Amino acid sequence: MISDVQKLRETTGAGVMECKKALTDVSGDFDKATALIRERGLAKADGKSERKTGAGLIESYVHNERVGVLLEIHCETDFVSRSENFRKLSRDLAMQIAAMNPENVDDLLKQAYIKDESLTVEEIIKQAIAKFGENIRLERFCRYEI
Repeated sequence: MISDVQKLRETTGAGVMECKKALTDVSGDFDKATALIRERGLAKADGKSERKTGAGLIESYVHNERVGVLLEIHCETDFVSRSENFRKLSRDLAMQIAAMNPENVDDLLKQAYIKDESLTVEEIIKQAIAKFGENIRLERFCRYEI
């Protein structure tokens, strides 16, 4: 059971107690527990969507010196904005913009995520909201191409 909790935690990014409860709720079925955590995480994310996002960062990404992206992404606290996981999320989203060339934030949110096409960018952001416990908002981006 302990190894299943650790594996589920690594897979979903959820807390230990949340993983243990999900596994208990589905009688130890790992796949069902993963789905349950994602479902619960999305519910948590929806509840945070109205909270203010006063911190954040500007992410830049240049691909092959031919495509450049500036992305403005906000969260609630400087603590989260400085975290390695938030920076990784920002970098991944900038790479998504470089690769897929969305017209605006709404188009970006609807796109299939390039690193896991079974998810949309919006679902990736909701998972991050559940993981960080803070609202995350993509404010705007700019993409340049030569």
